[in-house]
Amino acid sequence: MQLTADFLGMSALVAIISYLIGSVSFAVIISRTFEKEDIRNFGSGNAGMTNILRNYGKKLAVLTAVGDFGKALVAVALGRLLYQMAGITQSDGGYIAGLCVILGHLYPVFFKFKGGKGVLTSLGVILILNPWVFLMLVVLLLPFVLIVKIVSLTVLIGYILFPIFTYFVSRAQGAPVVSNVIFALMISAMGAYAHRENIQRLRNGTEYRFGEKK
Repeated sequence: MQLTADFLGMSALVAIISYLIGSVSFAVIISRTFEKEDIRNFGSGNAGMTNILRNYGKKLAVLTAVGDFGKALVAVALGRLLYQMAGITQSDGGYIAGLCVILGHLYPVFFKFKGGKGVLTSLGVILILNPWVFLMLVVLLLPFVLIVKIVSLTVLIGYILFPIFTYFVSRAQGAPVVSNVIFALMISAMGAYAHRENIQRLRNGTEYRFGEKK
């Protein structure tokens, strides 16, 4: 009973901390700091690296990317550390932290719950929890996006492949297959839902290709 109470209490703490870390929207902070305006009022209205790139250029996009990717690393590492200090399985803390930091990015409490789409933050979570899956996704999808020049399509394919790669890598590593795949499916579902407008534009043939004139 005490172990259950400790687990639930630590899970709640990790979830809240990770959500708050995810709620730090670097796209909004950077656009307000350097351009004195809110990126969500321009372009796609998305508080993410791609919209920053389209509207403000590469330098601010890189800063945004580093922030969104880095906060995932911090949240998952902290979640694992807190679980370890409490004597609980580290991977559980990583799962909860990963899901909640992405949730915070999508719906940031500090910015009226209007955030980004969570791609870079998701990649940060994947990197620290399963580097092999991260490597497989990057190696396959980086050339693909350079060819098709549609970021959203590439991302959606990545969300389909993520649970599949997770299944095979988990089996090869002798890791818990079911929990890892469920975790991957939850991230993919969150990401696909965040891209619902992109899916509609893809169906209509009107989705943005990078390099096109605005």
